[in-house]
Order: sequence, then structure tokens, then C-alpha cells
Amino acid sequence: MKQTGFFDVEERLARLSGLGDQLEAFSQTVDFEVFRPDLEKAVAYSDGSKGGRPPFDAVLMFKILVIQTLNNLSDERTEYLINDRLSFMRFLGLGLSDRVPDAKTIWLFRERLTQAGAIERLFDRFDVILRNAGYLPMSGQILDATLVAAPKQRNTNAEKADLRAGRIPEDWQDKPSKLSHKDRHARWTLKFTKAKRQDDGSMPATDLAIPFFGYKSHVSIDRKFRLIRKWKTTDAAASDGARLREGLLDKTNTASSVWADTAYRSKANEDFMEKHGFVSKVHRKKPHLKPMPRHIQKSNTGKSVIRSRVEHVFADQKSQTGLFVRTVGITRATMRIGLANIVYNMRRFLFLERLNACA
Repeated sequence: MKQTGFFDVEERLARLSGLGDQLEAFSQTVDFEVFRPDLEKAVAYSDGSKGGRPPFDAVLMFKILVIQTLNNLSDERTEYLINDRLSFMRFLGLGLSDRVPDAKTIWLFRERLTQAGAIERLFDRFDVILRNAGYLPMSGQILDATLVAAPKQRNTNAEKADLRAGRIPEDWQDKPSKLSHKDRHARWTLKFTKAKRQDDGSMPATDLAIPFFGYKSHVSIDRKFRLIRKWKTTDAAASDGARLREGLLDKTNTASSVWADTAYRSKANEDFMEKHGFVSKVHRKKPHLKPMPRHIQKSNTGKSVIRSRVEHVFADQKSQTGLFVRTVGITRATMRIGLANIVYNMRRFLFLERLNACA
């Protein structure tokens, strides 16, 4: 085997570019330096006056979180693949001889951002980039929520009752190690899905209700560009409809129409939207024990054509980036889901820029 030279590495990187390196496209399209002020404020590194090894650059560490989110990687796997892949090194600006952050360093950086509550500011910072690039919220907005799985907890009925009441089970209070591994915020709920047709062609009388444990990601996207503009994280059992009144509506959208499914149809929501100048395009519910009126059915069908666009966002997050919460607690889950929303907007921004370039 011949000794690897500088030009061999350059040729391999050129080959990766020709094959379509998504991370290289990210570097060319997204100015990651705009995140620096928020990152440095959140991590609050020392000035180095007390000595010690200097910390890794904050923007480099944030780009590592982007890689991690794009590929649904654990901290250990992220460390390994940065050392292994030329495309990761190029994205991070690292050479073969440069020091690579280990798994513990990645965890500590993400934990600092989490405890500082920085993810909302980072999301808003990138939203400013989108607006400056001409992608203003237009044509109304679409609201929806999706369940995000978390590691299941094995608790007794008494422990579950304490958690639902907001109490720490007595058995856990003197066991800090056990308490740190128990997720006190995730909840069980039922995920309803349409029953599948049987082998004989018949349909079951009832739909399926599947137990689900974890969190819920609530988003509002603009109708024109399908970019996430507002978002919120709750436990899986939280009501979808109530979130509409908790800052999920984007008042900067150039149109006032709001599309959502029947979970958001309530008098409180309708009054709230009317009071704040929004026009409700929320699906109407079927009357109890009565057939759906023809005109309402036709209206709902027309709304579904537009409302279904938000499903593409969740499908992209779960199929392309494998959205899943590995951590414990809603604060860390918010960080995970917030990163997934930023990365989705980055991928969508890249797609829109390519469309404009081809136009």
C-alpha cells in the first residue's frame, strides 16, 4: 500500500463533492458564524486566565450537533465517525492531525446549551437568516403535532400516580443515581391508527389504539415555503388544541388563515383566533351520532389538501433524521426537538435555494 499524500486526500474530497456531499452544501449555504454570539453567551467559557487546555470553538461544536442530528448519532458514535469520515472533517474544518472532541466533550457542550435554554434563541437566529434571504412567512400557516418516542420507563402504579401528580416517588428521593435515570416528564398516551383491511377483504369494526411513551412536538409552518416558524415541546399526553393559544401562532405571517385538524377545533380556540385577527380554516368535527353534512365534508376535503403539507415535515424528520429522544427530562427533549427543527429548516433552505438557482 502506498503512503497517503496531500493530493490523495484532495482527490477523495473532490470525489465526495461530485457525488453530492450534503454537508459541503450546508457550509456553502448556511453562515454558521451568525450563531457564534448566542453560542458563546450560552456556554460561557472562561477567558483562559487560569490556564488549562483551551476549549473547542463553539461554532465547531454546534456544527457537530448538526451532524449528530442529521444522522441520529449517539455521542460515542459521533466521535468515531468524525475521526473516520473525510466529509465530516471537511465540514468541521478539521485536518487529519487535528484534535477531535470526544463523546464527553460533546455531551458537556450540548448540556451547557440545554441548561442555558439556548435552543430557542438559536432557532430564532436562523429564522432571521431565512427572512433576510427572502423566505418570509406567507400564505397562512398550518399547525400540527407528532409523537416523539423516548426510552420506556418501568414504574409501579404508585410511582406513576406520584409522577402524574407532580410528586417525586418517596422511594426515589434518597437515591439520586436512580432519580437521574428516571424520566419524570414523559407520559404514556394512546396513538390511534386506522385498522388495516383483513385478508378476506373485510374491515375491522374498530381502529387500533397503540400505547406510546414519550413527548410531543408541536409546530406551525408557513404554507408557502413549509418552513417551521413556531414550535413547542410537551409530554405525549398533552392536548394538541390547547397549544394553539400558547404562542404557536405566527403573527408575522402575511396571511391570516390557519389550517389544522379537528384536534384544534374548540370554542376557546375559535374565539382566540378571531380576537387576534386570524381566520380559522380548522377542520370541523363530525356531529355526534349523526352523518357528516355534505357541505362540511366537502369543506374539510378542500382544507385537507393544504393541511396535509405539515405531514411532510414530520415525515422528513422521522425518515431522514430518525427523530427520537435518547435523553431524560423535558428540558433535554426540548433541546433535541429544537435541534431537529433547526436542521429541518436548514435542509429545507438548501432545497429552496437550489430551486431558485434552477429557476
